[in-house]
Amino acid sequence: MSTDKNRATAAAILPLVGGPDNITSIAHCMTRLRISLRDRSLVQDEALRALPAVLGVVEDDTYQIVLGPGAVARVTPEFEALVAEARSAAPTPTPAPAARAITAEDLAAQGAALKEAQKARNATPFKLFLRRIANIFVPLIPALIGCGIIAGLNGLLTNLGWVPAVVPALAAIASGFMSLIAVFVGHNTAKEFGGTPILGGAVAAIIVFPGVAKIDAFGLELKPGQGGVLGALAAALLAVYVEKWCRKWVPETLDVLVTPTLTVLISGLVTLFGLMYLAGAASTAIGAFADRLLAGGGAFAGLVLGGLFLPLVMLGLHQALIPIHTTLIEQDGYTVLLPILAMAGAGQVGAAIAVYYRLPRNGSLRATIKSALPAGFLGVGEPLIYGVSLPLGRPFVTACIGGAAGGAFVGLFHQLGVAFGSTAIGPSGWALFPLLDGKSGAGITLAIYAGGLLTGYLVGFVATYFFGFTRQMLTDLDTDPDQAPGTTTATGTPPKERVPA
Repeated sequence: MSTDKNRATAAAILPLVGGPDNITSIAHCMTRLRISLRDRSLVQDEALRALPAVLGVVEDDTYQIVLGPGAVARVTPEFEALVAEARSAAPTPTPAPAARAITAEDLAAQGAALKEAQKARNATPFKLFLRRIANIFVPLIPALIGCGIIAGLNGLLTNLGWVPAVVPALAAIASGFMSLIAVFVGHNTAKEFGGTPILGGAVAAIIVFPGVAKIDAFGLELKPGQGGVLGALAAALLAVYVEKWCRKWVPETLDVLVTPTLTVLISGLVTLFGLMYLAGAASTAIGAFADRLLAGGGAFAGLVLGGLFLPLVMLGLHQALIPIHTTLIEQDGYTVLLPILAMAGAGQVGAAIAVYYRLPRNGSLRATIKSALPAGFLGVGEPLIYGVSLPLGRPFVTACIGGAAGGAFVGLFHQLGVAFGSTAIGPSGWALFPLLDGKSGAGITLAIYAGGLLTGYLVGFVATYFFGFTRQMLTDLDTDPDQAPGTTTATGTPPKERVPA
């Protein structure tokens, strides 16, 4: 039954993106089906948004259909299979779906236009570079989540003193990936920047090789893992440039022997005698700065981080935080920043609920909010952002206020000495609960995070309910989309006009 449902979802999406001939590549991340298109004009955005399984659409370097965590990993293979089957058979015309004219679509169109304009502004060399950095780490998120949850389970069993034989096994399972994460980062870096992935992984593997402890350069001893993911990223990036240089100058007859040898040798030496020291110092500085930031001014830092995260997402600058999160996880076992940044989603949810109650007559927008809220509670905020708050304007600002309040709540406890974080990146909202870890015990950690979410929900709701609308906005938006102006009701009387509060 589940397979049939996923295949039905894939079959519904395919004609709405222009059919199999309009697709050049298919991939997916934690929540989105990512499609490269030949002709963007063939995509039927509103019909896609109307599908029950679709939580929203986002246009970036690829066309992205938000399906939610778990669902996207099941729908994507079915979608790929349908595309392959359709290409092997004779093409058949696809009828266009019936148009639906609802008020919520107008907001969705505005949100899409805003995102398109923001995408154009984000197409700077620096932001495109950050996007490529994000592409390196996003494929690692499923392993980070799985190992993070196992690490949390291992910690719980350790605290309970349960079955000594099980705890070491779980520790090995949870730690194996993290001990070699530099290799995966190196592999993905070379792949993203146009090099040979295995060579990037080979150079990055030097960082975690135990034998580096025997190397004494400049009077400083190296430690296995020194530099972590930052060192791996830099080493693999260097390997890409060395490889490209070799491809340009090495004769073709010698390329298969000389190019990989020089790539690994030159990049490896620079990594051992330079990059590992520099990246190690940078990683240590990042960890120390995060600790000092929250220990000395946690409430204020949380307020700023929680309040500005949604705008950072709009500007594309949040991608710079991914290697920072990964570095903190590698050093401390968790990132203290993610639970605070997750409060932005809580403010967004609270704001959306306020919009729902503030516009009782706008059935189409209320239906959009009801369908998007479950995903919002689980940390998937795109449908609420681009379908509700951002097109409305003021509710986006009040959602940021809610995020700031939740961030200040969580940051305050860090300032009071109750430090905790997430053992993986990717999920937020309620989905982050299984990944939380801290030094004060699971009960206190979960309670503080839950308190932060409730604070974000409440402040986002109150700020939006009382300050999220002007009188003109209420007049324009709080109407029944099925009741045209100047018409009469079933009783023959004009519809009541709602007096704005």
